[in-house]
Order: sequence, then structure tokens, then C-alpha cells
Amino acid sequence: MQFGRTYEEFEVGAVYKHWPGKTVTEYDDHLFCLLTMNHHPLHMDTNYAENTTDFGKNVVVGNYIYSLLLGMSVPDVSGKAIANLEIESLRHVAPTFHGDTIYGETTVLDKWPSKSKDDRGIVYVETKGYKQDGTVVCIFRRKVMVPTETYIKERGGEQPGRP
Repeated sequence: MQFGRTYEEFEVGAVYKHWPGKTVTEYDDHLFCLLTMNHHPLHMDTNYAENTTDFGKNVVVGNYIYSLLLGMSVPDVSGKAIANLEIESLRHVAPTFHGDTIYGETTVLDKWPSKSKDDRGIVYVETKGYKQDGTVVCIFRRKVMVPTETYIKERGGEQPGRP
């Protein structure tokens, strides 16, 4: 199984469909809220969500969906990354509810060699997350510093630290 890509392996316009998807449970949402100290009742209080909000039910916290999509993209995009340099934009465009299944795909928008070191490059990508019915829920763009094949070779191959 491929885990990330070198600079040479990225092609502008390529689309990577991340699989499998993840069905978001109430537990997932509540655990993320508790870990990040987000105690907004929209996410954690069913009575509040049913009786006070336009949604009529709990909405999954958006940053969990973003984090989930970022994680889904690692094997295709940043598994070999030297660094995530920038999250240029992050948009939550539709709500996600408990029981929805999230899928993601990433498009390579651009790439360029590093200006400071010739053994790495920058890849500019956009990741979209959508629900089981095709509704787009989250879109973000980021810049990732990835190694060249030379970088990998000079450091002992794909997994030099693995026993």
C-alpha cells in the first residue's frame, strides 16, 4: 500500500478519492468535543438542539469533520510529508449529523520546487468532504512540503527507521 507521495509522483489535476469512508457516531462527536473543550450545546445537548436550533438535532462539530478528512488524506497526500505548511482556507458548507458517513477526495491544484532546498517541493491541494448522499460538507486548501525521490534515497529509503 502506498503511503504518501514524493514530489515527482504528484501531478497537477490528479484527484485522489480517499477510502474507506467513516460513519460519524454520537460517541465520536462527543469525544472530540470533550477532548477539545468545546461544550457548545448544539453538539452535546439533544434537548437544546431539538428545541432551540434550526436543525432540530445535534450537529457534529465542524473541526472533527475537518480533522477526519485531513486524516483520510494522509495515505494519498501527506504520508511522506516533511511538513504541512499552511491551511489556506477551511469552509464548512453543510451540516453533518450523527449517523452520516463522510467520504473525501483531494485534487492537486499546483506544485513547485522549494526555493530554499532542492530535495523537496510544495504541493498545493484542495480536499472536499461529502456525505453519503453526495452533499459537500467541508472544503479546505493546504500547502504541503513533500520530499523528492533524492531526499528519500539519501535518507535510506522509504522507511529507514522501521525495524
